[in-house]
Amino acid sequence: MSNVESIPRDTTPEAFHKQIEILRRLGLSGRAAMTFELSDNLRAFVAAGVRHRHPCRDDRTVEREVIRLMIGDDLFRKAYGKGPTTP
Repeated sequence: MSNVESIPRDTTPEAFHKQIEILRRLGLSGRAAMTFELSDNLRAFVAAGVRHRHPCRDDRTVEREVIRLMIGDDLFRKAYGKGPTTP
């Protein structure tokens, strides 16, 4: 199945193998859906943090800041042609 090094330290081998079994049963489309859901959740979590730190920012500014935080300053500048939205 898998070697011992691939099992996270906080997970028993039995639990790890069960996770693998469940992921295999989900199939490619199920795993892709789970990946997109996790990505959406991460974006929402980052946006909540931006809103918490900057409560007066509008939705568009928050969205751009989330993008900047997720892709980094260099790529953000290449894509948007400006510096980060945070001072």
